[in-house]
Amino acid sequence: MENPVIIFGAGNLGRLAQDILTSNELLIYGFLDEKKELHGTEISDVVVLGDPFDDGFLKFIGQKTEACVAVDDLALRKKIVNTLLEKRKSMPVNAIHKNALISEDAQVSNGTLIGPGVIINAGTTLLDHVTIHSGAIIDPNCRIEEFTEIGQGARIGAEVEVGSGSFIGAGVVIVAGVKIGKNARVGAGSVVIANVSAGQTVFGNPASPIKS
Repeated sequence: MENPVIIFGAGNLGRLAQDILTSNELLIYGFLDEKKELHGTEISDVVVLGDPFDDGFLKFIGQKTEACVAVDDLALRKKIVNTLLEKRKSMPVNAIHKNALISEDAQVSNGTLIGPGVIINAGTTLLDHVTIHSGAIIDPNCRIEEFTEIGQGARIGAEVEVGSGSFIGAGVVIVAGVKIGKNARVGAGSVVIANVSAGQTVFGNPASPIKS
């Protein structure tokens, strides 16, 4: 990657992306964020330039700069990615920390953010726009689908499938062979020993559905 990078999102995830890109000696052009109070401020000497949907900044994507999308809010993340694909015909770049360990037999797709200390074992597939926080471990032959977020220190057992748009909290343990449905949420510290249905929220040890 030769072009400097604009980071979409100036929150905690944006700062993680900044650390990852800096660790790989990449130049960061600036941040874009919806929060107007952040515009013009600096994060570790990098300026928050303006709004992520400002055409004045978007026009640089794909020509003079690349995009890294680092936004926690799933709906906003999808909106930004769709805007980049439709308006700029540009796929967000990967941000993979130099201290992450990824098997040569694993497959990592586009727009992925992987923090320091992450381990991804052989045969595992990450689809587009997956976020994996520091210290998470993914065992062999897992499938992590689009827009999934996996929290710090989570442990995903072998042959686990995680559906698109799911959120796996910090410190979660998912035993081998479990299937997590799309848009499911697993609360921090939970131990998942059975399948989780699409859209379901579970918590505890063993994890059980939270009644609405």
